[in-house]
Amino acid sequence: HVQLVESGGGLVQPGGSLRLSCVSSGLTGSKYCMRWMRQTQEKEREWVATVTAAGGVTYADSIKGRFTASTDSAKNILYLEMNSLKPEDTAIYYCAVEPAATWMDCPRDFRWRGQGTQVTVS
Repeated sequence: HVQLVESGGGLVQPGGSLRLSCVSSGLTGSKYCMRWMRQTQEKEREWVATVTAAGGVTYADSIKGRFTASTDSAKNILYLEMNSLKPEDTAIYYCAVEPAATWMDCPRDFRWRGQGTQVTVS
């Protein structure tokens, strides 16, 4: 049974920083991808970043240069370091995980996701 629990959200002023964490449990196998997504109050869902099984990271253009995604050595925890936050970054941030067939590529759809953590920039 896969579980993902996010934490670290909160209220921050524009220009501030937050660090989100996503603790995973129940994962089996040696290769899986992890992803950060966000959903605004208007219900728009946006991809933020993806970490491949090999540790490579890709970012959405809207957050590139401001956010950094990483994992711990055991790849049980996914982080999102967010700097220079803007009001338009306000959203519920949630993580997702999916087994990967290769070390370098990730599937399009991620089956497992957490409940999310609210980030408000105001």
